[in-house]
Amino acid sequence: MTLKNRSGVRSGRSPLQTVSFIYGIVFLLVGVAGFIPGITTDLGTMQFAGHEGNAMLLGIFHVSILHNIVHLLFGVAGILLARSATTARYFLLVGGIIYLALFLYGLFIDYDSAANFVPLNDANNWLHLGLGVTMVGLSFLPLRTRDAHDPDEAVNMPMRDKAV
Repeated sequence: MTLKNRSGVRSGRSPLQTVSFIYGIVFLLVGVAGFIPGITTDLGTMQFAGHEGNAMLLGIFHVSILHNIVHLLFGVAGILLARSATTARYFLLVGGIIYLALFLYGLFIDYDSAANFVPLNDANNWLHLGLGVTMVGLSFLPLRTRDAHDPDEAVNMPMRDKAV
């Protein structure tokens, strides 16, 4: 996506930067929503960590203060690392691997044990799988896009023979 600013100078974000920024915004929104009554049910039972609380984001996803803080931190990281295509790629790749590891962790722990400190439930596990797969997959987007209408890039494009 290439944009012109008010001075007419072309500036653009790579697809990686755009996706990283969007994921960052969504993570921030989810982290904040985890503290809002009505969006999070049984908010009064929320604990710092562990599975003992009954707080559920959207009535589905088991959350804790720690869980919400992690979402907020992922959000800030996604936004900050969207400043360059390379760092955006690392955010998506490493973040996706972390979410895939969290998915696997959730498969093997007992939800009622002390090991469930995040806390996790089936809905969280499916979400973590989806996040992990999409983040890793999107990390392979190109670092840059070509804009055929960009005169600077048009100079570097090969000329084609034209028939008269």
